[in-house]
This record gives sequence, C-alpha cells and structure tokens, in this order.
Amino acid sequence: MLIRKRHFIIPPTIVGEQKNNPITRDLYLTEIANLLIPINETWTYPEPLADHMLAYCYKGDGFVSIAGDQIPVRQNQFFIIPAGFGFSYLSDKQGANFYTCHFNGSKSQILSKDFTVVRDLLPSVNNMVANRLMLFDEIFNNLGNGFHNENLEYVSFCFGHLLATFVYACKTSDDIAEEQNPVVRKAISYMESNLAKTLTLEQLAAEAGYSPTYFTTTFKAATGYPPIQYFNHLRIMRACEYLDQTRMKVKEIAFRIGYADPYYFSKDFAKKMGMSPRRYRNRFVMRNRKYHIANT
Repeated sequence: MLIRKRHFIIPPTIVGEQKNNPITRDLYLTEIANLLIPINETWTYPEPLADHMLAYCYKGDGFVSIAGDQIPVRQNQFFIIPAGFGFSYLSDKQGANFYTCHFNGSKSQILSKDFTVVRDLLPSVNNMVANRLMLFDEIFNNLGNGFHNENLEYVSFCFGHLLATFVYACKTSDDIAEEQNPVVRKAISYMESNLAKTLTLEQLAAEAGYSPTYFTTTFKAATGYPPIQYFNHLRIMRACEYLDQTRMKVKEIAFRIGYADPYYFSKDFAKKMGMSPRRYRNRFVMRNRKYHIANT
C-alpha cells in the first residue's frame, strides 16, 4: 500500500488561476508528495497523466515501466513522466522513498525533450548549487500556509529552481563524468569517503599519483575548482544534510566532517552558505514566524 508521508493537491480552481497568472503560467505545481513504497509493492498510474511528473528516488531501488520499457531505478536517480503517459513502479526488497511533483506550464513543454530518461544525480560542485531536500521542504511548508496568490507565486519560483537542479545540474554532472580524467574521478571518490578527515593537498596528490602542482592543475581543469576548495564544498554539503535530516548538535556535526574547532566550522559554513549552521537549521521556523506576523 502506497504511503503518503506529505501530500498536497492544488485544487482545480486554483490551478486555473495559476494558468492565467502571468507570474505562474509558465511553470506551476499541481501536486507534490513524499511517498513511501513498501517492499515489493507496485505504484502505478495506468491512465495517462494530466500533467508532467518529476519522481526523485532518494532511498531504495526498483523498476519503472514507461512506454513499454522497464528501467531500473536506484537511490539518487530521477525520471520525469510526460503528460499523456502512464507508468508503473515496482519497489525492490527494501522498499523505496520518492519525492514527486506534478507540474505544467508553457516552459515545461520546452523541457519535455529531456523527459522519460532515468538519470543519475552524480556528485559535482555544479550539482550542489541547490540543496534539493531544502527546496522540497520549502515548498511543502509554504503550501501549508495556504493557496493565496503570493504564496503560490513564491512556490512557483521555488519549484523552477528545484526542477533546474535536476534537469540542468544533472546534464552538467553527466558531462563532467564523461570528460573527467579518471584520476580526477578517483580523487573525488576518495574525498567523499574521507569527509571526516582533514585531507591535505599532498595526501590527495599522493592518492592520485601526481605531484601536488600537476594534480592541482589537472583537477582544476576538470572541475573548475582547486582540490581543497572542492573537498571543503563536499564537507559543507554533508553538513547541510546533517542539519536537515538529524538532530545532531552543531559541535557534533563539525567533528563528523573533520573540523576540530566548531567555531571555525560555523565561520566557514556561514561564509559558504550565507548563514550560520543554527540559522540554517531553523530557517523554516523563522520564515514561517515572519509570515504569521505579516498576516495577523
């Protein structure tokens, strides 16, 4: 049985207003959900979808059947079902978790050539421009505030940003994966496996088998970033995940990602993210409080 952890359907009358609103008519949401598909369960839309649907698998494995093709779907992959198509998904032995967004608008037609393909979300700096889970939460929290025009306009912009992190960032990471020096790919994998350590340029270069100078030149040519700066980006993004998904104290998170000094971690986090770790964690509460005050 399909379990909807969070779920909003925009009423048809409100969707009609979005179609006529010059701010939202290019791209607007009609439904959003956080789904749990239990072990060996089938999630299906046998009838053609009225809108396009983004499906992001953030946990678990299974198979999706689209237009007669059965395609494996793993954790950190996504697909987009075009309007007019049905589909079915069968979860594997551990079940699966998805975020889904039903959407439409004139801009969605422009993007439709990229739909139906199951794509990976490969790790790259370009792929970390946005925190996807943060954007999903932002949309859910705002829809909880009601369906008035200004709120839906804001949601529309949030969703446009979210969709871009899938469609365009994925292309970028695919291109990087194809073009990167295998040694650079190996170095990135090594970084991801050692986020709790304080790696030096010399250690990374030794792992790659290059001199520090040549390794830096090669790595920056492939990614656009020096190795240590790239590594620090990975650590901060892992910190964002801990702040969003756990109740660990900031001090504990700092130690988990290799910072011996929590004060320096907070300073570095604020420099990269534009806010302190505590403010980042409490951003929804703060924003919703302001919204409540403004509307009382």
